[in-house]
Amino acid sequence: MPATIKVIENHRLKYACRACEKNGTKTPIKQAPPVARILPKSYATPSLIAQIIVSKFQYGLPLYRLETMLGHIGIHISRQTMSDWLIKISALFKPITYEPWHDTLLKQDYIRGDETTMIVVGDDNVKSYMWVYNCGADSPAGNINGDDTPNIVLYDYHPSRAGKCAADFLRGYDGYLGVDGYAGYHLTQAQLVACLAHIRRKFVEAKKMQGKNAKVGKADWALNHIQKLYRIEMQIKDKTIEERYQIRQAQSLPLLNQFKAWLDKSSLTILPESLLGKAINYAINQWSKFIHYIEDGRINIDNNRSERAIKPFVIGRKGWLMSQTANGANASAVLYSLIETAKACGIKPYDYLVHVMQKMMEGNVDPEEILPWKVNLS
Repeated sequence: MPATIKVIENHRLKYACRACEKNGTKTPIKQAPPVARILPKSYATPSLIAQIIVSKFQYGLPLYRLETMLGHIGIHISRQTMSDWLIKISALFKPITYEPWHDTLLKQDYIRGDETTMIVVGDDNVKSYMWVYNCGADSPAGNINGDDTPNIVLYDYHPSRAGKCAADFLRGYDGYLGVDGYAGYHLTQAQLVACLAHIRRKFVEAKKMQGKNAKVGKADWALNHIQKLYRIEMQIKDKTIEERYQIRQAQSLPLLNQFKAWLDKSSLTILPESLLGKAINYAINQWSKFIHYIEDGRINIDNNRSERAIKPFVIGRKGWLMSQTANGANASAVLYSLIETAKACGIKPYDYLVHVMQKMMEGNVDPEEILPWKVNLS
């Protein structure tokens, strides 16, 4: 059924003793306690705040459009008020959701990362960046057999793309980190795992330059070889961690050795400034990091999961375009994290947000009770 908006009025009656007043006896006035509010001195309810969060961060609806839509049905809430609510509620969410999830993320043996640009009006930099880190399954359907890694997606705002941003977030993390070829990640202490999708992309660009009528060339050979590696990954997606490792050692490793020998040989005969030469050199430069994926059955052959995690932010950015302040950008990082982690865990973000806020209004919240990969909303 469609969403409905209701105005809830709470009447707090006051009581006094008339007999005491007639006798001149001073008695205290009794009044019902105030109704609990998620935000002090605000008329916003958990359901309203959840609807605003979902509208902007799940469906990419800018606040000025939401302001107009609500106005059409007689509800007048300014975008400034909604923005203020989002910043305040994110500050309440952060210590009970984002921070515990961050700690859990850094305890995993394998995580993934990516970053994208954003505009923050209050920053001096022309470009600011939203970073994303994630762990767990590629989809809510479930993890690899035998893997109990929770599904977590965390966003982290910084006014720059400096490698220190990743190093600060990762706090000395020394496990496997799946990333693209950006050099800034080398400032972390993680074991970097390069992405085959990025390597493949370079060869696709080189193939396009050949033209449709060109004969089969080196770019085609590389793409066909990469396809063989992906075909193995499709065959082992439902296997256990140990089975994936064993199959990769038996089937993927020989293909990888062939691929590396071909790259080394081709680099001697292909002009390095050509698109094919750039693709070959990129693959060679990334090889020592890419080869890590066969060391552990949990590691993905590419970093496409991170690209899918950053995509909702990129789509939303087309609608709201920019953040006005760093506070707003940081609030967005927290709220995007709640939305995308809930989605990754297979639960509806609106229901989860309302559930958490209701728990907050009841009193002290135990972060363990509201973990989205454990919570029961039925």
